[in-house]
Amino acid sequence: MSTHGEIDYESIPQFLRPSCERWLSQDRNTATRSEIMNLICNRDWNELHNRFDARIAFGTAGLRARMEAGFSRMNTLVVIQATQGLALYVKRQFPDNLVAVVGHDHRHHSHEFAAVTAATFLEAGFKVYYLNDKNHFTHTPMVPFTVDQVEASVGVMITASHNPKMDNGYKVYYANGCQIIPPHDKGIAASIDENLNLWTNAWKSEEVIDSNLARGTFIYAQKEMTSKYVSKMCKSLVIEGTKSLLETAKPWFVYTAMHGVGGSIFSRIMGEILGLKSGRDYLEVEQQCKPDPDFPTVSFPNPEEKGALDLSIALADRNGISLVLANDPDADRFSAAVKKPETGKWQQLSGNQIGFLFAYYEFQCYEQKSTEFKKSHPLAMLSSTVSSQMIKRMAEIEGFYFEDTLTGFKWIGNRAISLVQEGYYIPFSFEEAIGYMFPQMEFDKDGISAAVVFLQAYKLWSSNSHKNPLDLLKQGYERYGFFKEYNGYFYVSKPEILIDLFAKVRQYRNMSGKCYPTEIGSEFDVISFRDLTLGFQSDTKDHKPTLPVDPSSQMITVAAKLRNSDDREQIRFTLRGSGTEPKLKVYIESCAQSESRALSLAKLASEVLQREWLIPGVGGLSKEFHRT
Repeated sequence: MSTHGEIDYESIPQFLRPSCERWLSQDRNTATRSEIMNLICNRDWNELHNRFDARIAFGTAGLRARMEAGFSRMNTLVVIQATQGLALYVKRQFPDNLVAVVGHDHRHHSHEFAAVTAATFLEAGFKVYYLNDKNHFTHTPMVPFTVDQVEASVGVMITASHNPKMDNGYKVYYANGCQIIPPHDKGIAASIDENLNLWTNAWKSEEVIDSNLARGTFIYAQKEMTSKYVSKMCKSLVIEGTKSLLETAKPWFVYTAMHGVGGSIFSRIMGEILGLKSGRDYLEVEQQCKPDPDFPTVSFPNPEEKGALDLSIALADRNGISLVLANDPDADRFSAAVKKPETGKWQQLSGNQIGFLFAYYEFQCYEQKSTEFKKSHPLAMLSSTVSSQMIKRMAEIEGFYFEDTLTGFKWIGNRAISLVQEGYYIPFSFEEAIGYMFPQMEFDKDGISAAVVFLQAYKLWSSNSHKNPLDLLKQGYERYGFFKEYNGYFYVSKPEILIDLFAKVRQYRNMSGKCYPTEIGSEFDVISFRDLTLGFQSDTKDHKPTLPVDPSSQMITVAAKLRNSDDREQIRFTLRGSGTEPKLKVYIESCAQSESRALSLAKLASEVLQREWLIPGVGGLSKEFHRT
């Protein structure tokens, strides 16, 4: 009888036995070893199948999963193996530039994961810039910023952003400071699979780091890089003359870090470059200002989630304040809420609404630039294809260049770099999931940069035209059309459900005689149909999509109009399988000549889709459509 301590391997089902043996032979972490041993002793074969049947997939978002033992979860062993493969892949791409950047947030095990990541890069021959010390965490934007500053070939941030507290992640940045895109994701994934056998010093991270610290190849860079970040933000994002507008006789906004790592850098930025002090000029939500990996005051640490801003709004109400700002836990996203002066009720701005406000502000700033600058640097803005089309309409009317990209800042950032190289001036780009990029800082979303820009815009609007963000939105709707969203998601019982669901949507093409659906129920006629999984777009000359095709993901976008309606009215929706969660995401936006009409069209589109294509409770979909 073969045993490992108290483990009787012969009692384990044959299909599971090799995985269990491999795990226990490689894992040196006491807690995760015990997890697997307990599952074996309890004969919990189903759970062991969940942990071992499929390895956690490395994609363009890197890795993200629940922190547990097993090859399908986030844990120290999986992080070591991922870094071995990543390091060797990058080493082949940049043999003469072995420089890596590593940072981590405050989540459980983030320090441990970052330490083994740094040590593995060191063992592969890299110099490592480490963005943490014993007293400080780092916010995610510091990693791409530092990659640019030190001209590194790779950066890794240990964070799960605004996921639940039991999750963690491993976000990878390439040498251009952007998140990775194909074909690098597949190349890295293959390299990981080819390098699962652990290196000699895999579990000796402290020794490896100490020896490289003495040699100067491991560098604690948090202090230096944060100073450079603050300095660059002051030079790049602060408009001359606005600092004086921000000074008031009493606190005028509330800020929450959502139990994350943004509080420290936010207060430093406010003080050093805007001259604002906590308690005097703004208030912080005390219960949420310090990093806490258990997120005790929110059920889901995402500023977009219902109830997440309740403490902030209550604090604002007690102090007669009408503006709330929020970052997500790793401070790469930004949200805001405004009190309506006429009713005293609060409105949390959607990601699309904030996106328009930033676009409007940056367009105003661009118009003030010299004629010579504008001739040599034409204005351009970008957003993801699931974001509002309002900026596209704005670009058409105001005469600047607009382009949409695939979902994710990996696409937005990489495309922005290309356009900048062509001579375009890109001050801002965004995604509806409260992500905003200011390329003057880095080519990724940055919630701290967004806060700095928003505060200046807010004060400029209120001082120059006596308007608040809601006034500006109304003005924008009147000029560009009323755009209203009705976004949400369905949970799916398992990811494979999405393949079947999208296949059924595509089958509707057989009814029309064309290769795509031409109607949705009796209400809507389809204007255009784009399938980025199969590579088809109905309104291009060769029917090839204008955006990259990815057969491994599911994504369909449809433009439609209500039958016999005004041609100025239009509905656009995208169905997309989430890359990180078991969800079918649904993005619906309508455009009409009034707010009420636009909202009613968006709601109707949701109802028709749930009757015709996405029937709740059927085919593996959850019974409820969750609004976002």
